[in-house]
Amino acid sequence: MASKCSGCGPGYKSPLDAMKGPREEIVYVPCIYRNTEVQKPDYLATVNVDPKSPNYCKVIHRLPMPNVNDELHHSGWNACSSCFDDPSKKRNRLILPSLISSRVYVIDVGTDPHAPRIHKTVEPVDMFWKCDLANPHTSHCLGSGQIMISTLGDPSGNGKGGFVLLDGETFELIGNWELPGEARPFGYDFWYQPRHNVMISTEWGAPKRLANGFNPADLEAGHYGQCLHVWDWNTHKHIQTLDLGEEGAIPLEIRFLHDPAAAEGYVGCALQGTVFRFYKTQKGDWAAERVIKVPVKKVEGWILPEMSGLITDILISLDDRFLYFSNWLHGDVRQYDITDRRNPHMVGQVFLGGSIQNDGPVKVLEDSELDSQPSPRIVKGKRIKGSPQMLQLSLDGKRLYVTTSLYSAWDKQFYPELIKYGSVMMQIDVDTVKGGLRLNENFLVDFGAEPEGPALAHEVRYPGGDCTSDIWL
Repeated sequence: MASKCSGCGPGYKSPLDAMKGPREEIVYVPCIYRNTEVQKPDYLATVNVDPKSPNYCKVIHRLPMPNVNDELHHSGWNACSSCFDDPSKKRNRLILPSLISSRVYVIDVGTDPHAPRIHKTVEPVDMFWKCDLANPHTSHCLGSGQIMISTLGDPSGNGKGGFVLLDGETFELIGNWELPGEARPFGYDFWYQPRHNVMISTEWGAPKRLANGFNPADLEAGHYGQCLHVWDWNTHKHIQTLDLGEEGAIPLEIRFLHDPAAAEGYVGCALQGTVFRFYKTQKGDWAAERVIKVPVKKVEGWILPEMSGLITDILISLDDRFLYFSNWLHGDVRQYDITDRRNPHMVGQVFLGGSIQNDGPVKVLEDSELDSQPSPRIVKGKRIKGSPQMLQLSLDGKRLYVTTSLYSAWDKQFYPELIKYGSVMMQIDVDTVKGGLRLNENFLVDFGAEPEGPALAHEVRYPGGDCTSDIWL
């Protein structure tokens, strides 16, 4: 699925070139059994998403990991569009960190893309001893050929936002990316933009605090983050902290605009349902401003008297026109036109489950957005449990894939039926002209019907790259 040009490396020359890439036919989805009733290893599912195939909407291959309780989460590549000018590079290994065990699996997806196999395992002891880091999260390939992975903590489960480097050929752990003593109190996601010599990282919380669920007392005690961290890309030095305040608590996924010359982007902040725009100022430093806030709903029958949306994933279309995010508590996916970068406006919304369905235990008392509580969604005869969470957009921007598992411990706490019935993957049709979202009623992948028992499906990744894994230089 690499672009067709003589002497080029993996991926595409530009984001707009990527939009002309082939339609996705298979996707890779990590499936988790930690915190479920199934005592089996997590696995990587290969799912057929080609409407012309007799296996459409089916899991066609399962690659179990050799250990239990890894908590597979996000994935990245050994090489991507950042290596486009290097014809010696191939996008043939999927980097699959384990959030809880701190293992990193290197998956061979090049020999047979439909049937991946384990190429190498980086054991946690290497990360512990060489880097004093643990709980790896986001993996990005670098133009240098190396692989960089962010971390949430140290080997004792305390918060520690650092970065490890893997050799892109041998996949040996090289060491820390950040300078000694520069690791941040918390870590989570990151994105780099070399033309502005910058990398910006985000914060979740201390691993030992979030490992078994969310406790508001941990938030009050300072065990969760609310800052963005700005790094000098060339020197690896931490140069600035942007404190987003209470409105920006738990900033998770961060996305620069795809245009490699852009000096701005967006970050979704989970706790209070906000999106901040970050940008480079005329002085040359960085600043952030809130540009979206999902109103809280006053409720009864829930654990708190107010329910925020809990924004858990965001992404930006490759043409930098639309931003999408999921409200994991309310149950909706939203589409915003971001042509006016400082004033996004919503152009699409669809409810797919969530905590405020009209036949559930929660009664909404005050709602500034909706006149009535949304109805349950039933797709191909199955009622959607849980809520939309991870998002992945097709290269052309016309199909948005959605899975319903956030993180096994939080799934168990907020949507216990997911543990019993498993999660699903759905597809939303996108109007890329005027904006608008519509659920594809003929698409459903039911991970509740897996052979080993109901599984929790998380991130969606395309073999040829996508808008959340590729960075252009």
